[in-house]
Amino acid sequence: MQPTVVIAGRPNVGKSTLFNRLVGQKLALVDDQPGVTRDRREGDARLYDLDFTIVDTAGFEDAPAATLAGRMRRQTETAISEADAVLFLIDARAGVTPDDERFAALVRKSGKPVILLANKAEARMAQGGVLDAYSLGLGEPIAFSAEHGEGLADLHSALEAVFERAPVDDAGDEGGDEPDAAEGAGKPLRIAIVGRPNAGKSTLINTLLGEDRLLTGPEAGITRDSIGLQFEWRGRAVKMFDTAGLRRKSRVEEKVEKLAVGDALRAVRFAEVVVILLDAAIPFEKQDLSIVDLVEKEGRAVVIALNKWDLIADRQKTLADLREKCDRLLPQVKGCALVTVSGLAGEGVDRLMEACFRAADVWSRRISTAQINRWLEGALSAHAPPAVSGRRIKIRYMTQPKARPPHFALFGNQLSALPDAYRRYLVNGLRETFDLPGTPIRLSMRTSDNPYGKKGR
Repeated sequence: MQPTVVIAGRPNVGKSTLFNRLVGQKLALVDDQPGVTRDRREGDARLYDLDFTIVDTAGFEDAPAATLAGRMRRQTETAISEADAVLFLIDARAGVTPDDERFAALVRKSGKPVILLANKAEARMAQGGVLDAYSLGLGEPIAFSAEHGEGLADLHSALEAVFERAPVDDAGDEGGDEPDAAEGAGKPLRIAIVGRPNAGKSTLINTLLGEDRLLTGPEAGITRDSIGLQFEWRGRAVKMFDTAGLRRKSRVEEKVEKLAVGDALRAVRFAEVVVILLDAAIPFEKQDLSIVDLVEKEGRAVVIALNKWDLIADRQKTLADLREKCDRLLPQVKGCALVTVSGLAGEGVDRLMEACFRAADVWSRRISTAQINRWLEGALSAHAPPAVSGRRIKIRYMTQPKARPPHFALFGNQLSALPDAYRRYLVNGLRETFDLPGTPIRLSMRTSDNPYGKKGR
């Protein structure tokens, strides 16, 4: 089992920059504004020959426990309690501040091995701050620059010494059963949870995990980073991504929110199934429809979840109305699963996961060319393509070159003139005949070359 290292310190000392440096990717959002990071983010880090799990955390702040800053601090304290070592960062340019002293005392009380990094030491005025760091009583500080990669060799030596002292857990190696089980679990299904701010995305994921892993609260827009969390559901591996709430583009003004929205869109592109979480009290707002449209354009399998269902009085009538609205307003994902859940009360989470796995199966489905063309023959007999400029459009055959999402290629002549209404007729026919509900269907046209044209001669 890999050791876990937590990055801690007050806001804006460069924790997320160090995290990105160690994982080798720009995963965590970075900005000059303090307090950008709120949730814990884990990543696989490699420093020369050392492999370990690195955890980025929110900046320590002195605040009452019930406030957002207080809840962020509790998340950081939990991460430290579960870690094997702590990288404590200070800003060498600013020197040691009263906040640094208070939080250094908290880290010392944890009893974890601590490595002190005086970050931003590339600046000329930073030397005094590096020397000042001795006063924290956390040992010799390492002059470091997360931005420029200075001091990595010293950090490697310090981590190597900590890992050598740490007890080795051999329990997973006895009997050789664990690696086989991991291999049998297969690749995790990637699910992204998206929706408007305050729809309850983080609360729902916490319920699925059975722990308060993600920061939640009444404030809208708490989540910023897209956090990927891996777990098992009924023996099947799942990697679920919590994302920032998506507002109308005209309302997004702050730079940090723009970064958070960009991170959420990346999570959608890397997902296989996207759960669009709606507030059951105010569902199918214009922004909800825009989000569904965006996910469909990205070609991901769609599941719609109606959250806060425990607050609905007349459930049967409301559900019937919402199903009718879903079919009428979202024809591009016709037949998609509509699941009622309550993240807070824990209702419907099993139904939601079942719907996600079903949607993934449909999204990956392949249909034989023979089946497709038997259906196509009947579809053309029932409703022939229209004539264009006195010439009838000729459709010869259809194949499915790829899945994820299902993609069909239509071969014939003059297909570029095929009306949109007829394309929809074919797509709807494919969806109904081959049971492809709720998944985007792609239809491309491949026109044969004219043997009597210039190219043929």
